[in-house]
Amino acid sequence: MDIDGLGEALVGQLIEQGYVESVADFYSLTHDQIAGLERMADKSAQNTIEAIQASKAQPLEKVLQGLGIRFVGKTVARDIAQHMGSMQAIMTASQDELIAIPSIGPRIVESLQAFFAREANQKLIQRLQEAGLTLTQEARETTSTLFEGMTFVLTGTLPTLTRTQAAERIEEHGGTVSSSVSKKTSVVLAGESAGSKLDKARAWGIQIMDEAEFLRMIEEETDGN
Repeated sequence: MDIDGLGEALVGQLIEQGYVESVADFYSLTHDQIAGLERMADKSAQNTIEAIQASKAQPLEKVLQGLGIRFVGKTVARDIAQHMGSMQAIMTASQDELIAIPSIGPRIVESLQAFFAREANQKLIQRLQEAGLTLTQEARETTSTLFEGMTFVLTGTLPTLTRTQAAERIEEHGGTVSSSVSKKTSVVLAGESAGSKLDKARAWGIQIMDEAEFLRMIEEETDGN
């Protein structure tokens, strides 16, 4: 949730004091509880409380990633949030609905459904909602439909774009980004020192693209519009 000042040492103290047993407990912490901890002055405590409150505005994908669900990292959480739009939809989604998301495979579906089937986790989500966290997310606006329906996997080091920049370009033009090569992969965008993902793409006959071709396609699409 990118909460400034909430490091491992402070979290350890909060757990030891019995103030925190689950992630929802962070949102009911008081200034006095934090200020009473070792090496925590009033100003530091106030800054921590403000950072916790500010994290409530983080998008659904951050909340989902922060739940610690097995196999649900940054990329998977983003794709799920973008496709499903709300925590409620994710919690009640069928296996077919989840498996239709480009970066989602059977083990992720199983992990998600097992997590949300537990009553304790359902109560956790209810507490996060009551605390005011953002549990909905609008679909990202797109510039064009150039890559609509296409799933990209990035591998290696691109000449001019970072992976984050490349992913943003893909999503701006309607595509999605996955962390692993699968039968759902449309294109592997490869740079220098590409590894096993490139080998797998070649073996499976998946389209391989370099940065120059990728940027040329976007430029042609932009010029055409």
